[in-house]
Amino acid sequence: MRKRVPISEIMTKKVITLSTLDDLTTAEELFKKNNIRHMPVTENNKVIGMLSYTDLLRISFADAVDEHEQHVDTMVYNMFTIEQVMAKDVICVSSKATVQEVAAFLAKKEFHALPVVDNDKLVGIVTTTDLINYLLAQY
Repeated sequence: MRKRVPISEIMTKKVITLSTLDDLTTAEELFKKNNIRHMPVTENNKVIGMLSYTDLLRISFADAVDEHEQHVDTMVYNMFTIEQVMAKDVICVSSKATVQEVAAFLAKKEFHALPVVDNDKLVGIVTTTDLINYLLAQY
């Protein structure tokens, strides 16, 4: 296994993001359409929060709906904003952080995704799935 591999080699570079101007219905549609579970919330390309699909499940009955269904009809989403539901204390990592450093961090915390930020600008996202796929490729 290679040592000191930067996270930039395995992160997702084309990141789908939300803004606080988006609504939760849009968020769920993006989660389903792109088959993803985490989206950074940005303002002027600066990360101000993170929204996960699990966050939506906590406030809705979306788990009772087919997750492959593209149409979203959840009234409860009108009661909340992205800013109210998103995690605000977001930990970010640099693209120069190593795979090992990021894996160790995720193993200790209850996060499953971290925005990758260089010079206060979002450049990617790394998830536990990215790490597992990297490890699988080593075998």
